[in-house]
Amino acid sequence: MRASHEFEPRGAAMLHGDSPPVGVRTRRGPVECISLGEGPAVLALHGAMGGHDQASLLARTAGVPGFQYIAPSRPGFLGTSLSLGRTPTEQAELYRDLLDALGIERAAVMAISGGGPSALQFALSYPERCWGLVIISSFHSRFAGRLPMAWHVLKLAVRFGPFVAAMRKRKARQDPERASRRSITDPILRARTVNDPEAGPLLRELQRITYDQMPLRVAGTENDIALTSSELSFPLERIEAPMLIVHGTKDSAAPYAQARQLAARVPGAELLTLDGGEHSCIFTHRDEVRARVGHFLGVHAPKAAAS
Repeated sequence: MRASHEFEPRGAAMLHGDSPPVGVRTRRGPVECISLGEGPAVLALHGAMGGHDQASLLARTAGVPGFQYIAPSRPGFLGTSLSLGRTPTEQAELYRDLLDALGIERAAVMAISGGGPSALQFALSYPERCWGLVIISSFHSRFAGRLPMAWHVLKLAVRFGPFVAAMRKRKARQDPERASRRSITDPILRARTVNDPEAGPLLRELQRITYDQMPLRVAGTENDIALTSSELSFPLERIEAPMLIVHGTKDSAAPYAQARQLAARVPGAELLTLDGGEHSCIFTHRDEVRARVGHFLGVHAPKAAAS
């Protein structure tokens, strides 16, 4: 890392969530970004209503120590302008430029939900830069399903300003199990997750940060919705990087069929099927996810960097 890029790595082996974001100057423009941990590089890509904070949360929930997680705000989220990349191809170019600015030659990509299409494109466009792919609860082809009620509620909160956001954040703090009913429909699994000493606080953090700076998350989210509703088409058989696919069987936001089709088309791809898992499976099945992700990253990390 170079100080001239306005970016310093976290000097910690474990993962924490209190790193402030910085602006990294790239050829395309400034990218808001944070770094967690040390080791081989892993680019963490968030989904809808996200930003660097949710990318960091993805790394801390599904990732394991021993790696450096680069967690940017994707175009249209928080401090990264949508003009830097609307399409998967443009966003993949931005990730390449971000790695260049940070002096990182190769990275794995861990992407969730709406971050998946640009992760696939990065592996296709820059195979020499990508040493692995972890695709979680995501898409590779068009999905024209109905938008979840949560999205309409979030847009309503944006329209009526900070008051609604503050009210919903307060309710989530007071009754986290009730706030999780839409994302975890099974009452037994929901109670177990909310009360878990590690997964529970991470889930509550997601509920809290989603309502922070909400207007700065809408443009990117609407762009993601437009992309996944369009005719996405990737030559998946050409992906050279090792791939791990993580998906729940009861995911209504990104149907499990997407994962099965992706695994069938990408040579050598591994599929971790989470029985009963929904779109929030990295919380409800965290132990299983981390064990498999940790093994996958450990096996495929560049040997020189790992040593």
